Amino acid sequence: MKKVLLYSAFALGTLTMSTGCGDDFLLLTPVSSTSEGTLNNAEGLDYLLTGAYSTFNSMLSSAGGMGEASLTNWVWGDIVGADANKGSMASDQPDLTELEVWSWSTSNGYIKNRWDAVYESVKRANQIISMATKIDDAALPNKADIIAQAKFIKAFWLFDGIRIYGPAIPYVTVEDYEANTDPQVSNVDENGNYVYIWDKVEQDFLDAIAGLPTTRTSGNYGRATSWMAKAMLAKFYIYWSSPYDGSAGYGTGNKWSAAANLLDEIIASGVDAKGTNYDLADNYLALWDYRTSDWTGESVFDIQFTFHGNTSQTNSPHHTHMTEVSGGMGKAGWGFYQPTYEFVNSYIVDEDGLPLSFAEYTAIDRLTKSQMVDKIGEDGNVELDDEGKPVQIEKVATNLNIFTDPRLDVVAGRFGVPFLDWGYPDDTNLTGWVRESSNAGLYMNKKGHSWKAERETASTTQPTSTSVNYHILRFAEILLMRAECYYQENNFTQVIKIVNQIRERAAKAFVEAGAKTDGDYVMEDMTSGSKIVTENAAANYRIGLYPASYANATQAREALEREYRLEFGMEGHRWFNITRWGKVADVLNAYAASERRYIGKFVNTYDPAWVYMPIPQSEIQTAQGRFVQTPAWL
Repeated sequence: MKKVLLYSAFALGTLTMSTGCGDDFLLLTPVSSTSEGTLNNAEGLDYLLTGAYSTFNSMLSSAGGMGEASLTNWVWGDIVGADANKGSMASDQPDLTELEVWSWSTSNGYIKNRWDAVYESVKRANQIISMATKIDDAALPNKADIIAQAKFIKAFWLFDGIRIYGPAIPYVTVEDYEANTDPQVSNVDENGNYVYIWDKVEQDFLDAIAGLPTTRTSGNYGRATSWMAKAMLAKFYIYWSSPYDGSAGYGTGNKWSAAANLLDEIIASGVDAKGTNYDLADNYLALWDYRTSDWTGESVFDIQFTFHGNTSQTNSPHHTHMTEVSGGMGKAGWGFYQPTYEFVNSYIVDEDGLPLSFAEYTAIDRLTKSQMVDKIGEDGNVELDDEGKPVQIEKVATNLNIFTDPRLDVVAGRFGVPFLDWGYPDDTNLTGWVRESSNAGLYMNKKGHSWKAERETASTTQPTSTSVNYHILRFAEILLMRAECYYQENNFTQVIKIVNQIRERAAKAFVEAGAKTDGDYVMEDMTSGSKIVTENAAANYRIGLYPASYANATQAREALEREYRLEFGMEGHRWFNITRWGKVADVLNAYAASERRYIGKFVNTYDPAWVYMPIPQSEIQTAQGRFVQTPAWL
């Protein structure tokens, strides 16, 4: 049963702050009717801590309403990283279009809003640490835990800032917060050299680990634990050590061994907040099914969700109804965030069920195509217009002659394939599901969507409401990060072993549903609960394991990188991974050449130096020389 909310109306109202352009993202005094003195006790700190946790669901007044601050990273990881188009209509959200086609400037509003979200969150954490240290231990017996939770929140958000803006960003100490003058912290030293904050964020994670418990009591399962902090530190170490492009403070650490040690400990002994040992969920679909999604053992760090009346944002992983399907399900979403053709085709597999190379799957025509056909009336005859000509409608067809990885239809909504329990997208009502196919293609995002039965049970009218936790860090990623460490150790056999472990789980739900002897998997019809045999299936699934011989350096690397994409598709990972692997320009420019065959807007070239976003120009201007723009954007 879902118990925990990571936000409260009181805390949010208390900490509503003005964060317009300028240096106010680091102002010290909250604009509210409740002072720090009123909250300077155990109960008040708990309210403040709840307010700090609320930032994980982007409920910040400064964060904008379009999801740019969402930790699902559908904007940054998926749209910038080419797993998704902006979607909706070409004319809507021009700042998001800039990110989609890589034509952004330092004044882009999405870039500014995410910056505000990072530093608003850091400020909340610093406020808690500052206040807690001033309360007597007897009056605050859980002081160490409170401070450790605040340090985890602070470290998490600064790591988020590093991933998006690079490591030469301000590190704001508690002392800076308490200075009560102008706490803007320069990102260069007295000699004009960039100051990279890796070691400072590392220390916050280490402090959090030392002060956090391993599990939580009922009613507090959503709060940080030491295992959660260890997992985030391991991921932090991998980013610190990754190649990037060899500049701007990236790749300056060699933390592969430290990451491997933490990951080994987590794999062997790690538990979630309830004390359940970490493990892969029984099947892939279960992670996004409201009946089975939460507390499977796979959730290392989740954003907790529950139904709360008829609210639309506090229980929506993508923040608003903008990413919901246009209207075909009666949900009236705006239709943003659509999987790209190239991304969908990346799930095509060979006859052995193994992924194809980029060159191989882009040479295959689209899995889904539309065509104009005659409209058939209720009498079974072709409908005619006033001039006696056949009425033409756009009809969508799915290619059933191509094998696909079964995870595709958990990730992406396709015509002719059940969309959760909402039924089949109507291929004779294309615009009811996809607002402007010429702008964003024929696919719909699927992960994180609410289920029809779930909404009906909760009697909610909000289209985005869901009680499914959003998985920020899953055990599957723990395993793949360990595989990446094995790659650094030249242990390619272990890389393939872990990749196969992930792939074997991905096939389970479909194998258990029943398989023909030729290996073609059946799929479940979620609208009725019945099983459809292969001959009548909406898709032709096949998934296989890599052979033991598939274990040299090149093959291991290809298998690892492909599995990251297939396993975490539409979970906000892609851009971050291809940047840290040092291949963002090669990948994205090849993608653009492929995608523009179907959608003409992808004509720009991605610069290899763009491994991070620029510091917002408004912050540079108002920092009065304290901030220096990072190298790629000078």
